[in-house]
Amino acid sequence: MNTSDLLTYCMSKPGAEQSFKECWQATQIKSEGVLFAMLYEVKGRPALSLKATPALAELLREEHSDVFPSEHLNKSHWSTLWLDGSLKDSQIYYLVDASWQQADATRAAGVNHDEH
Repeated sequence: MNTSDLLTYCMSKPGAEQSFKECWQATQIKSEGVLFAMLYEVKGRPALSLKATPALAELLREEHSDVFPSEHLNKSHWSTLWLDGSLKDSQIYYLVDASWQQADATRAAGVNHDEH
């Protein structure tokens, strides 16, 4: 998966906005102010952090060695995955969709917290 295609896909989501978090050297993608994806490098490899339910995050980490707790975000909800790893593009797109849905649910619930 290349980062350009992934960024294009993320930005196609309703309400998607892109910003750069300087201190993490990361591109953040938010939907109407709620973070749902973060692209950056971890140990020189392209990586993507996505939000999921705690149960899905745990399952992904158990089943895929290329998925691990996110360094900068709430580890029970956020997982990071290698873009150059064993996950298929279709799996990554599915996880982006699930993360966007989590952001949408957060916004709909009126929760006003931003993952810094």
